[in-house]
Amino acid sequence: MVVFAGQGDARRSMALLWRSGEEPGEVRPGPKPGLSVDVIVEAAIEVADSEGMAALSMRKVGERLGRTGMALYTYVPNKGELIDLMYDRVLAELPTAYDASAGWRPTVARWAEHTLAFYLRHPWVLQVSQARPVLGPNEFATLESLVAILRGTGLGPRRTRGVVALLLDFVRGAARTVSESRLAPSATGVSDEEWWRTRSHLLEEVAPGVTGRYPMVAWVESEPGADDDTFASGLDVLLDGIEAAVARGRPGSAPG
Repeated sequence: MVVFAGQGDARRSMALLWRSGEEPGEVRPGPKPGLSVDVIVEAAIEVADSEGMAALSMRKVGERLGRTGMALYTYVPNKGELIDLMYDRVLAELPTAYDASAGWRPTVARWAEHTLAFYLRHPWVLQVSQARPVLGPNEFATLESLVAILRGTGLGPRRTRGVVALLLDFVRGAARTVSESRLAPSATGVSDEEWWRTRSHLLEEVAPGVTGRYPMVAWVESEPGADDDTFASGLDVLLDGIEAAVARGRPGSAPG
């Protein structure tokens, strides 16, 4: 499931993201608390965190707040605007400033670890396509923090944009794999151990000598590691590449 940002009314969505203009308010007597955009967004995040993006609806959010779905439309015009607001709100959990005194490389590594953990807390965020940004304040702030770290490399704007895209794609891809691995047992009713045990046995039965037919695959799988080992080693190689690009750009360096 892929969700594209900016599916609601552009002017209304941007105004809500940046809180420009008057926000509707509701104060009613009785046990039910008054609604607000912030209350609705927080409830929607809770739904997505616990039940996934597919379960998100105005009706479901309303139920969580003890209201009808229709009662929310005064504050958030549609589900499209709501997703934009949810996405930008959770991005506020990420740091907006890093101490880069130890150098850009260990700082980028910390950024990557924080961002991976963020995606695993809110896996539904991975379903919001990066093809069209939300353009909210927290999205800008998180991008600003990463670019600020990378300014320490000395790369120019064009190369830095490429590095930013590479890092974001790497972390999102790793997070998606881990998230789907965690979801698979409950979604399929089969544990990872059972799935692999069954198919490994069948693979030997239907394709005897398979490791001999694909020796490179057998070789690369000869030293199994945990997900975090795979992430760390992949990130290390990626940072090596960035470091090599930085070195090539220094005065007096050999052309590559």
